[in-house]
Amino acid sequence: MILDEPAASTDRKGILAETLVHRILTMQLEPGAVLDEVALSEEFGLSRPPVRELMRQMAGEGYVDLEANRAARVSIMSYQTLRDFLIVAPMIYVGTTKLAAVNHNARDLEVLKHTQHKFRQSIADGHVENRVIFNHQFHLNIGKMAHNQYLLPSLKKLLIDHARIGKIFYRQNGGPRIQKNQETAARQHDQMIEAIEARDAERAGELVRAHLEVFRSDVALYAVPNGMQGELDG
Repeated sequence: MILDEPAASTDRKGILAETLVHRILTMQLEPGAVLDEVALSEEFGLSRPPVRELMRQMAGEGYVDLEANRAARVSIMSYQTLRDFLIVAPMIYVGTTKLAAVNHNARDLEVLKHTQHKFRQSIADGHVENRVIFNHQFHLNIGKMAHNQYLLPSLKKLLIDHARIGKIFYRQNGGPRIQKNQETAARQHDQMIEAIEARDAERAGELVRAHLEVFRSDVALYAVPNGMQGELDG
């Protein structure tokens, strides 16, 4: 039994990490929300030290804000967050997608296609949280396919706020225009897969740039007075 406990503890810590990531990306935990270490320890059957260790790890990844003598909080968002995202995202996404076209292997492509299937299914089901999660996973998979240790951390940080901005937007908006843009985004995913599979880096880069423009145009219509302010300041 004693030999089994470290493995069991590690598994519970991994489950806690996956759960917190899901809750943060889908806005079940709002930006700025306090992460109660005691409550998390009890919920996942862990002692406080591994929970604190995980908070430090997630702070390094951009999910959590840590300050001296204060409880950990979900990383905040603001209009500056949105502005910075829209400026930098094209640079990072285009770079990773072009490298994915050059550096991917067969297994990478298989995983990407499977994620795209899940993304399309989430649209068909009208499941907003799944759509956010599988869009996040799609672009993260591409980042991993790039096999570049410098770009991947930047992409991961961008993807956190991409998911949260998307969740804020899609839970507040709907209608034919949004449905049309969802289908456009799904089609662009398919085209990105085709370009990556063909190792056409320039085409892959052009497609992801156009893909981000659809997202930017959606959010730009929403980020107006009485629109995003209350949600992003939450």
